[in-house]
Amino acid sequence: MGKFLQLFKQTITYGIATVFPRIISVILVRVHTDKSVISEVSEFGTLSLIFSYIILFNVILSYGLETSFFRFYNKEKNKKNVLNTAAVSILISSFLFASIFSIFKINISNFTGISTGYLSIIVWILVVDALTVIPFAYLRLKGSAIKYLVVKIVNVIIYFSLNIFLLIFLKDLIHSYEIFESIYVENYEVAYIFIANLIASISSLLLLLPFYFEINYKANIELLKRMLAYGFPILISGLAFTINETFDKILLDFLLPASIAKTQIGMYAACYKLAIFMTLFSTAYKLAIEPFFFSEADKKNSANSYALVLETFIILGSSILVLVVVSLDVLKVIFIGDPEYWQAMYIVPIILLANFCLGIYQNLSVWYKVTDKTKFAAYISSLGAIITLLLNIILIPKFSYLGSAIATLLAYLTMALLSYYFGKKHYPIPYNLGKIIFYLVLSISLSSISFYGFRDNLLVGISCVLIMNLVILIKEKTRIINLLKLI
Repeated sequence: MGKFLQLFKQTITYGIATVFPRIISVILVRVHTDKSVISEVSEFGTLSLIFSYIILFNVILSYGLETSFFRFYNKEKNKKNVLNTAAVSILISSFLFASIFSIFKINISNFTGISTGYLSIIVWILVVDALTVIPFAYLRLKGSAIKYLVVKIVNVIIYFSLNIFLLIFLKDLIHSYEIFESIYVENYEVAYIFIANLIASISSLLLLLPFYFEINYKANIELLKRMLAYGFPILISGLAFTINETFDKILLDFLLPASIAKTQIGMYAACYKLAIFMTLFSTAYKLAIEPFFFSEADKKNSANSYALVLETFIILGSSILVLVVVSLDVLKVIFIGDPEYWQAMYIVPIILLANFCLGIYQNLSVWYKVTDKTKFAAYISSLGAIITLLLNIILIPKFSYLGSAIATLLAYLTMALLSYYFGKKHYPIPYNLGKIIFYLVLSISLSSISFYGFRDNLLVGISCVLIMNLVILIKEKTRIINLLKLI
């Protein structure tokens, strides 16, 4: 029981460390989309596009080494050898990347359309973030969840505070204090955001710096080869997932006319952020339930338990889908500062549904996790990435960001269906398909009626929320009573 209690506490801690930065990122959208901060939608588009590249290269620069480090640290007798090899590998690869990036910076700028000024900051963000990968992994291995959380929270607080200071207060302070004149540059808002990111990343590295004084700088080449071979499929899987998550902004930049691309990306990225409420629910649910998957794996009725877990996710997710869709016109005023961005609001229900499908896929993935057939994760996510790329290439020229939204939905839906199909063959779970389909159809129908049919009618929206939750109360009365008894 003590082990499970410890695991639960760590899950909560890591959950906060994962969810809190995402909440702050949504709050900052309100700041970044305010005309008094970033005056042009196209500039916010540039910001969003660059962050897409950062996410992509973060995956490349960690090259599956974090998971490989976990695996070999627990497997090998000489744990110090694994620690040293992983640390040396990430140091060499990071500085090698920085050198190559610096040499070809102008070529990269010409290819991506991103100014060399931004690229000079971005390369160091990527390098510093890469250097924290193994220290963070080591904290998790040692069970230092609180220190892990503190470093993550400090990073977010510094990033948020610097955004507020540099984007809102600095402009006024230069008139009162000469000292601030030296750091103020007119029309430098996007660069300030990346500078804030870099300083926050450096703060994390400084807090983790003792790690690099504890290791011996000797790498075991044979061990490194095995670690890299183990991590390669994880890299492919990570790249596939990142393509599904962020590559649409990059493709919008390449496939739309240059005169409108950044503006379209800005609108799309700002409205896309409103779908984070479904992502937060899915992430929190996954973090809470994943340890349960493994603790139940050897039990007699584990398949029935897994079926119940997915059912519960579908029921809660259906209620959240309808509630968020009905609330979108309120949320857009709270979280998006400039009405010019609202032109892309019609894609938000599609992205919400896409993230719901992703959450379903994550719940369905239990079969390959408990049977050690994780290669299917790479297969399924890679196919999802191919669908994302192909559909974006086909649909963007005709439908702009609507095509990207549709591509995201179809990619995640396909991944969920494939996981269900293969799971049925390799680890049958008695899912109640009738109930699952019923709740999905009901929530999608009520959301569509409210948003696309009667968007300006608040009474219809409230009625849709009430109907959804009333149906849940009636159909799940026994389950709700049993849960209340446990509380």
